[in-house]
Amino acid sequence: MADPDLVAEPLWPARHRGEHRQRFLRVWDLLAGAAAEVVALVLPVECVCCGKEDLALCPGCERRLRMLTRHPFRAETGSPALMDTDGSVILPVVAAGIYREELSQSILAFKRHGQGQLRSVLSKILAGALAAAYSGTDRMVLVPVPTSAGAYRKRGFSPVHLLLAGAPWSVSSRHPDYLDALCKVRNPRTGNSLGGQKGLGRGDRSRRVRGSMRSARGARGRALRGRQCIIVDDVLTTGATLAEAARAIHEAGGIVRGAVVLAATRPPDAAAVPAQSRQSGDRLGAS
Repeated sequence: MADPDLVAEPLWPARHRGEHRQRFLRVWDLLAGAAAEVVALVLPVECVCCGKEDLALCPGCERRLRMLTRHPFRAETGSPALMDTDGSVILPVVAAGIYREELSQSILAFKRHGQGQLRSVLSKILAGALAAAYSGTDRMVLVPVPTSAGAYRKRGFSPVHLLLAGAPWSVSSRHPDYLDALCKVRNPRTGNSLGGQKGLGRGDRSRRVRGSMRSARGARGRALRGRQCIIVDDVLTTGATLAEAARAIHEAGGIVRGAVVLAATRPPDAAAVPAQSRQSGDRLGAS
């Protein structure tokens, strides 16, 4: 799993989707297209990436989004909270892609509005990253990072939970367990529950999230005990949120094997970091 910013782009042949052979599938495509046109007339929408009318994500931008996330990679080296002072990894993280272009625009638009089309595409991307992370491992449980009460009231949903609930799993792969076992609490250092962190520096982020999570009360919290866990979140920045989630899981008796995110931001000096090829032995949970 090499960092895509440090790997040359390969050449690939063009692939075009032809018509379905089965008649009922061709009819279904026609009906779906007609329904989309009717919806566009009643509720006009624009592509969240390029502004093209009629779709929340146009076919061209959706293809670009899939290309940006076709190779999940290890991303913890760009997050100081996840690396020790000697350069060793505290918490390994697999990211579906780099937080830029169509991927960042789609994530932001989904978190603000939760459009169905964006949820479907991002859920598939998250499922692909999860499959790359825990492939070859057994008995893993997925633990989503909880959203704050304020963010939930504002949006009406938790983005990570919604994406996990809609993730399509391959028929050939084992469906992972999903445990909503963490919750946000009032931070004893700031007196507030964890809210938005946009614009905060590295130190401020770390101080704000420290002590802001715990395991859920009752059976959900106890279910973490002795389980091998993968934390799931949307965007990786400094790693402070994932580190706090890992602390809460460890405190509840769980065993954290790593984390998976939709996107990872890049530090300003990311280009200076040497490429490190990571093969199957570096999947989360591999020993």
